[in-house]
Amino acid sequence: MAWAAMSNSLIVGKLNLMELKKMKSIIVSVVAAAGLMAAGSVLATDMPELAKKSGCTACHKIDSKLVGPAWMDVSKKYKGVKEYAYSPTGSAAAGAKKMSLEEGLMMKVAKGGTGNWGSVPMTANSPKVSDADIKTLVHFVLDLAK
Repeated sequence: MAWAAMSNSLIVGKLNLMELKKMKSIIVSVVAAAGLMAAGSVLATDMPELAKKSGCTACHKIDSKLVGPAWMDVSKKYKGVKEYAYSPTGSAAAGAKKMSLEEGLMMKVAKGGTGNWGSVPMTANSPKVSDADIKTLVHFVLDLAK
């Protein structure tokens, strides 16, 4: 009987060891995922500061229309779009220059224009806002709907 009790104890011990190894891998996975999410949210929380510093938040909000469109609406509109036709008077205007979406939106932010979201013009932001910051802001907006 003593052997049976000892044998059961060893089996239970093995099961616990296997469960602990399984739990360890789950915990490591959860911690890694949490780290990645935290890194992503740090970037997302830093972005509004750049947007405030650049003057974007005077006309735009992430999730609702202010003077200009909500950034989430912009992101949804251009999700999957590869090409943009830029014109200071709207992308449907005759003579609009076709370019990549990133280039076109960067040009729209830099030079301004009207016609894409109604009659209120987007003000020019260059050279006040650097090309590098404009690119960062454009990527932030486009990534919202992903």
